[in-house]
Amino acid sequence: MLSSPNEDRAVRIVTRRERGALVLAVSGDLDIDSVGPLGQALAAAVDDGAGPVVVELSGVGFADSTMVNVLLQGHTALGGRMRLAAPSPFMRRLIDMIGLDSALPVLPSVDDAIDAVLPS
Repeated sequence: MLSSPNEDRAVRIVTRRERGALVLAVSGDLDIDSVGPLGQALAAAVDDGAGPVVVELSGVGFADSTMVNVLLQGHTALGGRMRLAAPSPFMRRLIDMIGLDSALPVLPSVDDAIDAVLPS
């Protein structure tokens, strides 16, 4: 069975526990119409323990300003617990272009993000 290109880029968030951290592995194309599940997952993470919350971005093919806003809102709610990890090439370009790494910690891997000791 063939799948359409839109099905291949559908947003998917897989949540897992890893070494005391909550990891949200995000994949797909995130825009105003599809970013809701990420916002909901970050909101749920606020009440989900005290460990790090790692947003893994290796599977993100596209993101618009709506996703950036959701990430910033998540950081406001979670503070130093939240970190971004393993950005895809698209996300790395977006992060660099808008200077998102000056507001949010961005680490090269999930392991680095879990182990990072960040200023509060």
